[in-house]
Amino acid sequence: MADTEGMSRIEPKNDAEYPWYLRLMYWHQQRSRGQKIIPSQVWGRSPVLLRRFLRMFAAFERKSSPLDPVLRALITVRVSQINHCAFCIDFNAMRVLEQGGATEKLDGLSDVSGNANLSSAEKAGLLYAERITRSDQEVDDLQFADLKKYYSEDEIVELTGLIAFQNMSSKFNATLDLPSQGFCEWRPEA
Repeated sequence: MADTEGMSRIEPKNDAEYPWYLRLMYWHQQRSRGQKIIPSQVWGRSPVLLRRFLRMFAAFERKSSPLDPVLRALITVRVSQINHCAFCIDFNAMRVLEQGGATEKLDGLSDVSGNANLSSAEKAGLLYAERITRSDQEVDDLQFADLKKYYSEDEIVELTGLIAFQNMSSKFNATLDLPSQGFCEWRPEA
C-alpha cells in the first residue's frame, strides 16, 4: 500500500483541469483539513460520479440517521481494515475520534469479539459488517437474529447500506493504491 510519499496508480489531475465547483471544494478541503483529499480528486476525474458519491456519503452522515455516529465511523474503519484501504482507515479513524469515540474502541478492532471496549450492540453491528465484507462468508439466520436484538429493521437497512457503500469506497481506494494522508494520529496495531 502506498504512503503519503508514494504514488497512486492514478494521480489527481492538475487543479485547472477540474470544473470550477470541484476546484472550490478542493480549496475548502485544503483550508479545513490542511490538504486536499486525494480520493475525492481521483473520483473528480469523473465529476458526475464524484457528485453522486458525495450525495450518498452525505445521506449516511446526516444528523437524522438512526445509527449512532461513532458506530457508523467504527463500521467504516473495520470494513476498510478488511479491504486493506490505508486512506479509509486513516480518515475514518479520525472520524471516530471527532464523533467522540475513544481510541480504546479502535484498539483491537481487528478482533471485534474480544474487544472489551465495544458494547454488545457495536459488536453485533461490526460482526455483521465483517460477514458482509468477506466474500467467502454470508450472514446466517442466527447472526441476523442477534443483530435484531439491538437494531430495528430500519436501522438494519441503513447499516447494510452503509456497509455496502464503505465496501465500494474502500475497494476503489485500495485498488487504486490511494495513500493514507495522516489525518489521524491513532495507528492500527501491526
